[in-house]
Amino acid sequence: MSETTPAAGTAAPYRYTAALAADIEARWQDFWEKEGTYEAPNPGEGPLGGEPAATARPKKFIMDMFPYPSGAGLHVGHPLGYIATDVYARYARMTGHNVLHTLGFDAFGLPAEQYAVQTGTHPRTSTEANMVRMKAQLRRLGLGHDQRRSFATIDPEYYRWTQWIFLQIFNSWYDPEARKARPIAELVEQFVSGSRETPEGWGPWSELSERERADLLGEYRLAYASDAPVNWSPGLGTVLANEEVTADGRSERGNFPVFKAKLRQWNMRITAYADRLLEDLDELDWPEAIKLQQRNWIGRSEGARIAFPLGEEHIEVFTTRQDTLFGATYMVLAPEHPLVESVVPAVWPEGTHEVWTGGHATPAEAVAAYRAQAEAKSDVERQAEAKEKTGVFTGAFALNPVSKERVPVFIADYVLMGYGTGAIMAVPAHDQRDFEFARAFELPMRCVVEPTDGRGPDPATWQDAFSSYDAAIVNSSNDDISLDGLGVAEAKERMRRWLEERGLGEGTVNYRLRDWLFSRQRYWGEPFPIVYDEDGIAHALPESMLPLELPEVEDYSPRTFDPDDADTSPETPLSRNEEWVDVTLDLGDGKGPRRFRRETNTMPNWAGSCWYELRYLDPHNDERLVDPEVERYWMGPREGMPHGGVDLYVGGQEHAVLHLLYARFWSKVLYDLGHISSSEPFHKLYNQGMIQAYVYRDARGIAVPAAEVEERDGAYYYQGERVSRLLGKMGKSLKNAVTPDEICSEYGADTLRLYEMAMGPLDVSRPWDTRAVVGQFRLLQRLWRNVVDEATGEAAVADSEPDEATLRALHKAIDGVTQDMAALRFNTAIAKITELNNHVTKLREVPRSVAEKMVLLIAPLAPHTAEELWRKLGHEETVVHQDFPVADPAYLVDETVTCVVQVKGKVKARLEVPPSVSEADLEALALAEPVIVKTLGGAEVRKVIVRAPKLVNIVPA
Repeated sequence: MSETTPAAGTAAPYRYTAALAADIEARWQDFWEKEGTYEAPNPGEGPLGGEPAATARPKKFIMDMFPYPSGAGLHVGHPLGYIATDVYARYARMTGHNVLHTLGFDAFGLPAEQYAVQTGTHPRTSTEANMVRMKAQLRRLGLGHDQRRSFATIDPEYYRWTQWIFLQIFNSWYDPEARKARPIAELVEQFVSGSRETPEGWGPWSELSERERADLLGEYRLAYASDAPVNWSPGLGTVLANEEVTADGRSERGNFPVFKAKLRQWNMRITAYADRLLEDLDELDWPEAIKLQQRNWIGRSEGARIAFPLGEEHIEVFTTRQDTLFGATYMVLAPEHPLVESVVPAVWPEGTHEVWTGGHATPAEAVAAYRAQAEAKSDVERQAEAKEKTGVFTGAFALNPVSKERVPVFIADYVLMGYGTGAIMAVPAHDQRDFEFARAFELPMRCVVEPTDGRGPDPATWQDAFSSYDAAIVNSSNDDISLDGLGVAEAKERMRRWLEERGLGEGTVNYRLRDWLFSRQRYWGEPFPIVYDEDGIAHALPESMLPLELPEVEDYSPRTFDPDDADTSPETPLSRNEEWVDVTLDLGDGKGPRRFRRETNTMPNWAGSCWYELRYLDPHNDERLVDPEVERYWMGPREGMPHGGVDLYVGGQEHAVLHLLYARFWSKVLYDLGHISSSEPFHKLYNQGMIQAYVYRDARGIAVPAAEVEERDGAYYYQGERVSRLLGKMGKSLKNAVTPDEICSEYGADTLRLYEMAMGPLDVSRPWDTRAVVGQFRLLQRLWRNVVDEATGEAAVADSEPDEATLRALHKAIDGVTQDMAALRFNTAIAKITELNNHVTKLREVPRSVAEKMVLLIAPLAPHTAEELWRKLGHEETVVHQDFPVADPAYLVDETVTCVVQVKGKVKARLEVPPSVSEADLEALALAEPVIVKTLGGAEVRKVIVRAPKLVNIVPA
């Protein structure tokens, strides 16, 4: 057995082995917990690390994305981000910061509910057991979390405030003039006083019934219930937000088919904040790729709404290319468009093309058949670029407002109700989907943007549409307006003005973003603090009734159906507990006790993670969401952070839209209402990479245990049979998971921490290799031997001064590690520490001052070992709050550098010169160098090129 393997060391009783590491780590973890080493004080609280004025120090709020307590426990890929934030938090403490770093659990969600359905175990029971296991695994890693601040979203004292925030949103509306949320009571006051008129069609406020008033306010509330198209997954028995549906129209969880259905659901009016969500991205320190994903999801586009008259009705379209209006030769409505039924005539108009009718005898039959066909498709299927274009003529004609031509109105599934107005003007010469549809249905095309690729002016000869923003407008004029010869931008602006002057349209902005569907037909989620009276009017519970806790139920599952049966509707677990659902309550509104029915949907699993950063600040405050002074201290705006927020937020790229967009929305509402000072939750976002592992599969494609695979002659075998190998994710189902417990038992937690940080850049995915872990174990062994006598266990350092070379190696390492730590380049920091440690290993004796600084350098990365060595070096206080070493600039400059001397571009000599040598001195030294004198042989020098201190090039005459 090699002397460096963990089990070795019987000849040296104090050798750094796995057993010694385990003893050290357990002792220091107990010490940290007992002493409250990582407890970060809030303003007005006690000292940090013995320093009375801890909150006078600059603060750092460092967060990981909320973990879900899985029953499978952690594998070594999970702690990558947690170790990284812990290293950075420890470095920040040592550089003079008051650091808040903790970790809670995002514990509501579908996995626990599905487990409850399968086993009958209450979701809380299994979830809490999972948390106990995960906490033990995280503790073993030596993570420096402030445990006082930890919580789980399933704690009633936590979700009380989630419900409270929902009520703030429910009782608010967005004032577009003020560009902020305001209490709904202020809107009611305006309606009552008459300072704001009710919208057209509602009548005066004073004449509205209670039901009508509730419905009107529902048009304004930021949280509202509506009957709207939703994503219904019969296989899950619940509806899903758009973001929870995959690109191929299936559920993100479970991979079930998703259909469109119309149900009454709670929604969040996130669309009101679309512009602010876009604008504020610019001042966040986030990866550009994540910003781009959010911008694309919000999907802001400028254009115009245009009215196409159709009898007594008109069809309103949104277009970003109003400059092409003269080229609109037909229109398309989404099959779900509310005007479809009213515009369909009884018979086909004279001259209707046979291809337009779909073979049906009447327009009504054609439309009904096509609508049924479209309902069976997902939005993704309907939008697929490669699919054949289908549709049917409605029998109606609208009027193009600029050309005055009658244009046929079709319905087609490639137009969706969810975007724009659910209707388009089709300009087939300049839009590929319209081009394909026009070819399929023999519809006319008109060129209104002059091609620049030589294809000619007649679309009948084209193979595809010509689309360009850098071409001239043609064939676009009438008696009132001409766009001919204009560029696209100028033509768009002129057409917008023309439409607005004549009341035919207006410039407007459209968004891809839809309001957030906030209802789930599940048991294991936050109950809505909403009840309904006998008239079906929604009422908010008073704050005194919060938290509204989940009741017990006999069956935890929503009713599920055949995954392919779209003709179904939800049935929730809570609806079965009639004693909880039907209640008599006094809401404190002066009407006394009344009968109500509770909301039986629950909130989505995203609700609790929309605001958890705020609860970390003030987790035991039962009077308010967060103390304003505490929130300002940790998250308030400051120089370089105009919107405030968390200083560093680390997590995976998979949350680019869902969690991050929702959390930003909630923060802005709470900011508008004056509850917090930060309008953004996370100032700096960092996406860590993934730890991957090899997956081995047999001939059937079934994963086999990776640990039992043998490599022979470049091939891989499991139980004698050859298997394939492919790099992929790590997980229990892939039979390639390695647990942190295994590595901690074999090498110690500090070795695991060092290995995960040394594997490569933090933001890059990297393959796990258990055989390589020993390299970091050896680093710790060498460091231990440099400080500790393995025979006695005492410090073996000398009270001597280090030599010049050691000082230079030490301070270069300090300088490099400091820069790397600040930039989260932990792999290169470890490389520099290793280089320094190797230098020290060669010394006859190790100076105490060098040993102490080496221990401080490695302390954020290997905290247990550093604590033990710090104590052996004679220090009584914890290393956690010691100052990080500072490099002496005098030792960062090399004593000499090598200067290359060339004659006619060829190297003839090398000089050792001071780094600060002047160009004149360097030229003189080069010309006086004997080898150069001999090379020149007395020839005159025409030119000398000097690049001090590293190059001189001499050009003879």
